[in-house]
Amino acid sequence: MIGRLNHVAIVVPDLEAASATYRATLGANVSAAVDLPEHGVTTVFVELPNTKIELLHPLGEGSPIAKFLSQNASGGIHHICYEVDDILAARDKLKAEGLRVLGDGEPKIGAHGKPVLFLHPKDLFGTLVELEQA
Repeated sequence: MIGRLNHVAIVVPDLEAASATYRATLGANVSAAVDLPEHGVTTVFVELPNTKIELLHPLGEGSPIAKFLSQNASGGIHHICYEVDDILAARDKLKAEGLRVLGDGEPKIGAHGKPVLFLHPKDLFGTLVELEQA
């Protein structure tokens, strides 16, 4: 059911510094920062030949990643994202198998302009998993 790895998301305390490190030190192609108020984050994507790295920084006080950053001051891996062909079919199958979908269970539009869902990390061995419609 899951397809290719779309990205690995890393929460960073300083988005400009992280972007500069990936761009200048590691020689990667790094996008401009984009605010996503509906998700409470600012994102930057690092393009790699086989996947992407998403750098995340809290946007506003109610950001869902603010708590993560307060507990991990240096930042760290936040989630991994897999592509699925049909997000609603994937959601329904996974729920039938006992996995929990976070939020209201309905897909939201993610950073790539495609529907996304998040699965509870306790159901997937401590890893927050995002599913994105391919």
